[in-house]
Amino acid sequence: MNILITGITGRIGANLARELVARGHSIRGLVWPRDPRVENLRQMGVELIEGSLTEPADVVRAVDGTAAIYHLGAAFQGGGPFTDEEYFEINVRGTFNMLEAARDEDVGQFIFASSDALYEKYIPGGMPAPITEETPRVPKGAYALTKALGEELCNGYWAGYGVPTTILRFAMVRAADEILDFPQFYLSKMKDAHPELAPLWKGEESALLLKDARDRPFKKHIADVRDIVHGCLCALGKERALGQTYQLAGPAPFTWDDVSYRLAELLELPHVEVRVAGTPTYYEFDLGKAQRDLGFSPSCDIVKMIVDALNYGRGEDIGVLPHG
Repeated sequence: MNILITGITGRIGANLARELVARGHSIRGLVWPRDPRVENLRQMGVELIEGSLTEPADVVRAVDGTAAIYHLGAAFQGGGPFTDEEYFEINVRGTFNMLEAARDEDVGQFIFASSDALYEKYIPGGMPAPITEETPRVPKGAYALTKALGEELCNGYWAGYGVPTTILRFAMVRAADEILDFPQFYLSKMKDAHPELAPLWKGEESALLLKDARDRPFKKHIADVRDIVHGCLCALGKERALGQTYQLAGPAPFTWDDVSYRLAELLELPHVEVRVAGTPTYYEFDLGKAQRDLGFSPSCDIVKMIVDALNYGRGEDIGVLPHG
């Protein structure tokens, strides 16, 4: 199958391209001119077309002859800074251009990468129930708002023009070379964010166990890039996925006690735990719809992510490309 991936040089796009090539698909990527992160893709035999999502002619050239599209390309919080206008032009107008080209080309499936940034996950007391695809969206900020508008474009093109869209909402994604750098795991990175932590800082790093006002360890649900790639592969070619939205994340949420003791042991760090005031991190996703419809079966829990990150740091091949 001829498949186009926008955002192909990113952590998800590059690993997805490698998996699709291994399955015998012909892959094309739309890339920014002079993007330095293309060497691995060239070695895979991926066809690269230089252009911009905001230029209709570039988009038409990239979409020509493709049977399916993964639209992963976007301006996002970690890749900026971007102005609000740039978020709109890239994420909204770019998605409009892609859908128009997919409509004209009669593409068989348009898979759109959305985000859990659409949900208001951080509320007093934490989320009382798992987040589902039906949980109200409360997009705050330019990035989340433009992703919500992108979803509406996909839904409108499916309902109005029959463009076969599938929306995948990604949880926070971390690659193998990133999880150990997550700041909320370490006292040095959080001591200025909570006044309760400052007295604990003695100039030496510690693994940190954060608890909320009810003495519950913080809880978070993220995803390893390998599980997101797996979810993207699961959605491809599934007729039942057309016109649908799916949340993708790791196999389960983790709590800070799952992490802090293990980091203390593996990194030979002291361990501290403290109850902090304010809005906690306390949420998880219900993945039932993706599991039922797509056969989505994520496997990289937080322990595997940490162990693989350590192995990756030692130079071992864990089957994933670096995020940079």
